[in-house]
Amino acid sequence: MSNLSAPLSGAAWRALVAAWLIALVATLGALFIGEVMGKAPCTLCWYQRIAMFPLALVLGVAALDGDQRGARYGLLLALVGLVLASWHSLLYGGLIPEAIKPCTRDGPSCSGQEMTLFGWLPIPFLSLGAFAAIAALLFMTLRSNRP
Repeated sequence: MSNLSAPLSGAAWRALVAAWLIALVATLGALFIGEVMGKAPCTLCWYQRIAMFPLALVLGVAALDGDQRGARYGLLLALVGLVLASWHSLLYGGLIPEAIKPCTRDGPSCSGQEMTLFGWLPIPFLSLGAFAAIAALLFMTLRSNRP
């Protein structure tokens, strides 16, 4: 019998809730940056949003139900988002050559000044930190609920 249907332990549930809160804050933050502050997302930001927005829903439902399966589904999304955010951070940091930047045609640049908050806080690094924290917490959720 699979351990996925077993109820979550206290530590696993707390890690799942923490991952959900990070996903929720990141989702609301992305919407605030785009809709209130008027910063248009670049191509890579859109792809990261595709990974982050469902996390807020999937992890929220999983936390309400105490369901470990949601952590598994969320982990896949978090890892995809982590890869995208890593690539975006490397682009922003100038470590990936100019020739493979996906955001240079239409819309905002993936690595320009518009990818910062308050003129100094890089949005790609915020995304990287959020996806890394969510992935780590979901790994903890899945590990702490092992038999």
